[in-house]
Amino acid sequence: MVLEAWRKIKQKTIAPVYLLYGTEAFLIDETKNLILNQVLTEEEKDFNFAVYDLAETPIEAAVEDAETFPFLGERKVIFLHNPTFLTAEKTKDKVEHNLSRFETYLQNPAPYTVLVVSAPYEKLDERKKITKELKRKAEVIEAKKLNEHELKKWIDSQVKSRGLAIDADAVERLLQLVGTNMFMISSEIEKIALYAADEQKIDLKLVEKLTAKSLEQNIFTLIEKVVQRRLDEALRIYYDLLKQNEEPIKILALLAGQFRLIYQVKELSRKGYGQQQIAGYLKTHPYRVKLALGQAGRFTDEELVNLIALLADADYKMKTGGMNKSLLIEMLLFRLKK
Repeated sequence: MVLEAWRKIKQKTIAPVYLLYGTEAFLIDETKNLILNQVLTEEEKDFNFAVYDLAETPIEAAVEDAETFPFLGERKVIFLHNPTFLTAEKTKDKVEHNLSRFETYLQNPAPYTVLVVSAPYEKLDERKKITKELKRKAEVIEAKKLNEHELKKWIDSQVKSRGLAIDADAVERLLQLVGTNMFMISSEIEKIALYAADEQKIDLKLVEKLTAKSLEQNIFTLIEKVVQRRLDEALRIYYDLLKQNEEPIKILALLAGQFRLIYQVKELSRKGYGQQQIAGYLKTHPYRVKLALGQAGRFTDEELVNLIALLADADYKMKTGGMNKSLLIEMLLFRLKK
């Protein structure tokens, strides 16, 4: 687990080779920064830190650098980006890589070099020899989407690292307002932590006061108001989005996407799928599935089918007709209320 890997790095237990792979960019970036800052001082980074783009540079050039002694320091750090040779993708690379040279290095990596292979791909090609060797010899950290429990644990650790505490209901509300994008969550925590420095604690009230809602969360809340037949509040949210210069066509797309998700979640749940299974099948975050399940119970199948049809019709009119786009969604909201 990535959080366990971070703990080891912070304790100065550093491996000679790391393989970071997965689609959660925040976790990859944080891990690279953590390794870099634990191994090198700011002064050493000028001389003993290098980054190689393997779409432009052959792997043997990076290996040669890794085998070269550090300058004015005891260790060096090298990042390797775009290792497409680890995947099954057919790419038109500008360079050819001497992978046998890399394999030889992995058998006996330089003790003074920390080599970090950054592979932001969902899957690696396990059939390839280089992939097998790298996974066998390197410290492997999979940067996958955190589940709800892991996200909450991570938020708690982020707050604690700033010398603060956070209430459980405040964590829940933060996820509801911001969503599961870790870059956005981190940014909001940074902001709230500065405000809460004197109190040493982040509570629900503070989260609601300071957290900026994402567009997706505003759409979620808008749908909640429609479900509750509180059209005036739904329209108020919509008008606020227009004031923020959000495009009506984007708002419509998010509305349609949320209702499709609600329908799919409802159907899969009826077939006996669990929250994690549904998330995997629909390729979305389990927390989004949890929220959609909460909304699904408020609609019959017929209502959802009709709503999706209305949204599809509005989308067609918005893209082909001359009707005012913002007015089109306003009319749609009136029809959704019925």
